[in-house]
Formats: sequence, C-alpha cells, structure tokens
Amino acid sequence: MTGNPRLPRRRDRRGFRRLVLLCALIGMLLGAPGASGLANDVTPPVITVKVFGTLGNDDGKPSTDGWFTSNVIVNWKVDDPESPILSWSGCEPRTLDSDTVQVSLTCSATSQGGGPVSVTKTFTIDKTAPAVRAAAVREPDSNGWYTGPLNVTFAGTDGTSGVASCSSAGYSGPDTATAVVGGSCHDNAGNLGGGSFSFKYDATAPNVSGLRASAGDRSAKVSWKASADTRLFEVRRKPGRKGEAETLVYRGSATAARDFRLKVGERYSYRVTGFDEAANSATESVGLLAAGALFSPAPGARTGSPPRLIWSAVKRAKYYNLQLVRGRKVLSAWPVRPGFQLRRTWIYNGRRYRLRPGVYRWYVWPGIGRRSAARYGRLLGSSTFVMSR
Repeated sequence: MTGNPRLPRRRDRRGFRRLVLLCALIGMLLGAPGASGLANDVTPPVITVKVFGTLGNDDGKPSTDGWFTSNVIVNWKVDDPESPILSWSGCEPRTLDSDTVQVSLTCSATSQGGGPVSVTKTFTIDKTAPAVRAAAVREPDSNGWYTGPLNVTFAGTDGTSGVASCSSAGYSGPDTATAVVGGSCHDNAGNLGGGSFSFKYDATAPNVSGLRASAGDRSAKVSWKASADTRLFEVRRKPGRKGEAETLVYRGSATAARDFRLKVGERYSYRVTGFDEAANSATESVGLLAAGALFSPAPGARTGSPPRLIWSAVKRAKYYNLQLVRGRKVLSAWPVRPGFQLRRTWIYNGRRYRLRPGVYRWYVWPGIGRRSAARYGRLLGSSTFVMSR
C-alpha cells in the first residue's frame, strides 16, 4: 500500500464543517429560536386614524353629537413593529365633502406574524345651514299695515342634522313702511341660518286741526287742516237726515266739505274724522247754528266788535237794501254787493248812532234795476246778533 494515509481524514473534517454551517443557515431561514423573532409575533397590526375637520358648535362649544360642519379628511396609519405588513384595504386617505347623516370607513390589514385586523370610523357631516322662514303671530290690522306691537316667530327646516332651536322677536316701532325683523335657527350640527320678516308699521294717528264751520243759506261749509299722512276724511252731521241720528255728508281727500238743506235755526254738530293709510284715525267736532239767506253773523251770535253782515247773492240784483233795527230803525244802506261792514258810529237821517250793547235785528231786500226806480224783490230774510259791549 502506497500513498499518504492522512489525506482522507482532512477531507472528512472539511465536509463536516461545511455541513454545520449549512444547518445553521437553514435554521435561520426557517425561523429557528433566536434567529429573527418572527416565530414569536402573534399580535395583529395596529391601525390608527387621523381626522381633520371642524366640529359644529352647540352654544359656543364643540358639538357633543360629533357633527362636522366642514369637509373631513381621513388619514389611516397601519403599523406592526414585529413583522412586515402583507396586505391592507380601505386604508388610503379619503376626503368626505358631502352632507351625510352617517358614513362609515373601514381600514383592514394583515401582517406576516399577526392575524388580520379592521378598524371602522363613522362620520356625520352637515355643512348646510337650516332654511329659515318667518311669520307674524297675527294678520295686519288694516290695509296691510300693523298698528300695534307685533311678535314674529321663526321656524326652520334642515334635511341632515335637523333643527335644534329658533328665535323669536318683537316690534313696537318706529313707524315705517319698510320695517324688518330678523331671526335665526340653529341645526343640531351648530350651523346658523338667518331669516327676516318685512312689513309696514304705523301706530300713530294722523292729526286733524283748525276745524271751522261757517253758515250759508240753509247750508254749511266745514273746513279743517290735517297732517301730511292723512289720506281720507269723513264728515258726519248730527242730527242726520230723514230722522237719522247721524248722517255721513262727505267722504274724500279734500280738506273742506259743504252741507245743504239745513233747517234755519237748527243747531248742528259736525264730526270730522281723518284716516291715514293704516286706518289710524283722529276726530274733531264743531257746532253750527243753521241760517237762511242772512247767514253771517249766525242768528243770535254775540260779538264785541262791529260785525260784517253777509247774505246770499240774488241773481239779477243790482243792489240791496239793508235795514238795521234796535227798537226802531237805526240804519238803512244800499250796498251793491251781498255784504256790509258795520261801523262803531254812523249817521242816519241826520242823526248820529252808536253801536251800543244790545240785540240788533237786520233785514235785506234785493234791488232790481236802477236804484232810483226803488224796485225791490221779496225780503231775503231777517236775523239777529248781540253786541256784548
């Protein structure tokens, strides 16, 4: 036998070492204890969510109902520090931009070492303010106008979170044709919606003043003044016509009215009422003693200064004969117009007279043709006045 007997032993030692290294490597790849820790991972991945959005307000505080009033951005984070993530679904970033009563998002993941896991997050979003409507608690008083304090209520509708509360308001002035009352409603997400109620308001009566009544020949003229907001006047007379207690003799926008067919010597009362556009009213009254053709001063009127005597004009009369009597005739005059101003003193038939205190009666006849013809018509009438001093 020839050769070196030790060579096979060296080859056997080298093969054994290679075998040991190979087994160690296989053990590491197969997750042998102490190699990588994979065999000890039995927990699922951890899923967390980050939400960006505005929570609604409830009386100035964040909504406790979880309502968002803006777009909502949802970011998911999936983590497993012990083993790699093998799969996930629904975990991409999302932006929710529509009103919704409820929408749910789910992120699911599985790691190599742990089992699958899912996390679900539910969102409620209401970015829209409630629609608000307003209404008065009563109808207008007249012609579309309110003439007294008014309460206005507000109501709303909201198709997502629903209406939580609404306000109310009152109005008592100032007077204006363009009054506006505002109010609001909150929904359950905290959105605020506004509304308004427009109307006309006038709680102030017009003004009627300077009322006067002057007598004519069985007639009367009633005149007055009024504030600029007065639109309509009514004039009523007592006693009325045909046995009525009161009669409407005028209705219109003028500031004067005439009444006819009065009974001479009858005392009448005229009531003038002014109305504004809202039907507020003011009333004033004046009395009158009806006269005939001789109408000023009124029969039996008292005066402290020489009166102007006025009577009805007569057609075709060229002049008139006026006679004044106090126990006896103290004056005769021939004015060409239907009126004559008495003086404190005068001369008649060569004698001077003075307008002294007492009762005077006067008469008037119309003169026809030339005065020299002394042709007179029927007596127009007679009347009296009283000098008080």
